[in-house]
Amino acid sequence: MKQYIQLLKNEEVLRRLTFIQLISYFGAWFSNVAIYTLLIEMHVSAGVIAFVAALYFIPGVIQAPISGTLIDRLDPKKLMLFLLSIEIVSTFSLLLINDHSFLWILYILIFIRMGAASFYFTAEMSLLPKILDHNVLRQANEIHSIIWSFSYTVGMAISGFVVYLLGVKIAFILDGSLFLIGWFLLMGTPLHVSVSKSGESLIKMMKKTFTYLKENKHIFHFMLIHSLVGLTSYDALVALMVDKYYSSVIATALALGLIHASRAVGLVIGPMFLAKWINDKRLFYIFIFQGITLLIWAATMKYFYLSLMASVLVGFFTTTLWSYSYTLIQHKTDKSYYGRIVAYNDMIFLLVAALTALLTGELAKIGLSLEWVVVYLAGAFFLSSLYYLWIYKKYMEFQ
Repeated sequence: MKQYIQLLKNEEVLRRLTFIQLISYFGAWFSNVAIYTLLIEMHVSAGVIAFVAALYFIPGVIQAPISGTLIDRLDPKKLMLFLLSIEIVSTFSLLLINDHSFLWILYILIFIRMGAASFYFTAEMSLLPKILDHNVLRQANEIHSIIWSFSYTVGMAISGFVVYLLGVKIAFILDGSLFLIGWFLLMGTPLHVSVSKSGESLIKMMKKTFTYLKENKHIFHFMLIHSLVGLTSYDALVALMVDKYYSSVIATALALGLIHASRAVGLVIGPMFLAKWINDKRLFYIFIFQGITLLIWAATMKYFYLSLMASVLVGFFTTTLWSYSYTLIQHKTDKSYYGRIVAYNDMIFLLVAALTALLTGELAKIGLSLEWVVVYLAGAFFLSSLYYLWIYKKYMEFQ
């Protein structure tokens, strides 16, 4: 933890971006819990819940080819301010949702908001290698993951109580207000980064990116291995668990908040224990451990309090898996391609996350138990460990 605090003290821009990230992420969970609570209270089908969960990821998949190219050509501060503005407007617009007849508006608002959020994330992650030394880049990624996890933990826990006590409308207002504060903080951030003055068209830049990946196959494999972290997209799964097993035990909003918050505890504490231990070779074991924790979760799922404890284990290895695999991509990518490579990487990651959400809903619709859904996810991580072992032996072992 000391190295993270020291890095934030030394890097003013990173410190400001981290604080903006903290309050923005914190607020996002208010509306996240509110949306799923609203859907469950409307008694929508498992397919609708899964579709909404997928909508959190689909915009990033669709826009990635264009967003990455734009990031490499536009002023990052102006772009990020514009994207935050979209998030503010779309969040406050969620107040319009009242019943089933407004579901189509909910879909549109989630699509727009998450498109802006994904674009903002890609812009920020492509910015970090440009303002930080490579030696501290992994620490910056870990800080990002810890902040996400911390805000997830506290935000989910508090938002469960806020939605339960004050209702979904207040949650949307709080979320939008925090985004508004983030906008003003970003406006005052001294962010000066050189922007490419290339006169190439967007199409030509996209073609050059594919050529670059073809000539650097190891980067493409790193992107694929990172995308497998998208298998931890559990929003649809948790909503279905609450609806099936816990709604008779505890209020829906509280159950959603506590399950997500428990997993986020693991997301926060995991890298504190694993940061000094993890290296290229040991990443293989992280995939295996992730699979084992999912088997434990499947075995305890029906029992709310045991499931809470298992959720902590499920999150313990995820942050390290995400941050380390992301750093591999950043370290190996040429600076002039950062925006495009990060965007394509996020596209694949979000595609895996969206498919995971949709598949969860489809498997539940055909009658497969949620426990077996989690067992299949565990199997996917075991297979992923073998894929990473192949990558390590082919591209990394003797470097």
